[in-house]
This record gives sequence, C-alpha cells and structure tokens, in this order.
Amino acid sequence: MRVLLKLTLNCSPDAAWRAIRSPAVLAEVSSPLMELDSLQRGGFPTIWSEGEHPVYLYGFGMLPMGTQTIDIGFRRVPDFPRVRMLRDSGQPTSGILSLITEWDHKIAISDGMDGPGTCLYRDQLTFSAGVATPLLWPTLWMMWQWRGRQLKRLAPTWSLDLGADKPL
Repeated sequence: MRVLLKLTLNCSPDAAWRAIRSPAVLAEVSSPLMELDSLQRGGFPTIWSEGEHPVYLYGFGMLPMGTQTIDIGFRRVPDFPRVRMLRDSGQPTSGILSLITEWDHKIAISDGMDGPGTCLYRDQLTFSAGVATPLLWPTLWMMWQWRGRQLKRLAPTWSLDLGADKPL
C-alpha cells in the first residue's frame, strides 16, 4: 500500500535537501506522534550517511513501538539531473512494528514551480504488513499528513550553510 505527499516548500531545493538528510529534522517533523532514539554508538550523526542506522521508536514519546533499521541511500534521477532522492529501504526489526514486512520510503527534492526560493517535495512510502496492511494504512497516512504540515511550517526556517554542503 502507498502513502503519498506532494508539497511546495518555501525554501530553496538545496536547503530542503540538507534538511531531509538531518536526523534532527526527522525527529522534529515526527514529534510528538513518533519519537526516535538512535541505537548507534555516539547517537545520531549530524547528517545521514548512506547505510544502516538502527533506531528505537516510541509512540507519543512513551509507548514502546520497537526497533527499526533506517537504511539510507542517495541518488540522482538520470533523466532529471535537478532531482535528488533519498531512499530508506530499512525494515522494522522488533515490536509491533515488525508486523510491517515491506518498507520503501522515497523522498525527492527538485526546483519549485512557484519560482526561486521554493522547492517541490515528493514523498512516497510503500509498505506491506500482510493482512494488517489496511489497518495500518490510516495510521501511516495520518503520520505522513502530520509530517507534511511540520515540513511546511519549518521549511522557511531552513538555511543553507554555504561551503559546508556538497551537492549529490
């Protein structure tokens, strides 16, 4: 089953790209519905690197949900060089989350249609939890709508650290 978001954010594509690669931004847009604790030595990195990042998730900051591996990959779309993509192909590994047997989360950032200083943010989650899939879809849809509202609220505050960021 799929959950989709398509938003115009009031920030540059470079600022949005930096933000979606930040574990701190993920935590901020997910809160208070979902809280994440890093299970990596030293905690979350400043910027996601490609590879696996184990986390423990809590619903509403207190309800233990289980562990999940966030498995990050980055890519460009060959026919559309101005589109940058982040893909999380991780998997829930314990707790109630382990009902989910397929998890493919893709975020694409590109130039906005509303002129300079905007970007197009597209977000697609494809997941499966067997017979529980239709029961989980409304919860995940609600979480994605919340994330979308938070992204729109926060995007104008994102800025790019010139010289610190390498384009993908």
